[in-house]
Amino acid sequence: MFEIQLRQLPAECRPLLNKFYRAHRSHMRVPAGARCWIAGNTEIVAGLCLTGIDDGHWLTGLLVAPGQRNQGLAKQLIEQALRNSEGPVWLFCDPKLKAFYQQLGFSEPASVLPEALAARLQRYNRNKALIALWHDDKRYACPLPF
Repeated sequence: MFEIQLRQLPAECRPLLNKFYRAHRSHMRVPAGARCWIAGNTEIVAGLCLTGIDDGHWLTGLLVAPGQRNQGLAKQLIEQALRNSEGPVWLFCDPKLKAFYQQLGFSEPASVLPEALAARLQRYNRNKALIALWHDDKRYACPLPF
């Protein structure tokens, strides 16, 4: 059995993540310009994307293969992506997943949701109830020089 590795996916390999999404009948796709992280060894078993927006990132495309769920892969993948990103990270999720994301340091955004994401969330909520959460852990930011 191979050990699962977490790593950033090189830009030229993004089609592999799209193939993973399609194989699991997901409508998710890698957004243009996104940085992607994957878990796997000889094949992808989980992935996510971070797309730059304002002074932060929008987390999308988090998917773990059904046979690999409930093993902590989503948590590990999110933590890896956060360690390698500066600024706040926003995401939209089903309200049932709120507690999962809160355990990872995400909270409700109040007034910090960028206008582009606020408009997108409003459109998405016409068909499906989603909530917006954000993460702005200063541990990953550079300290001020005083």
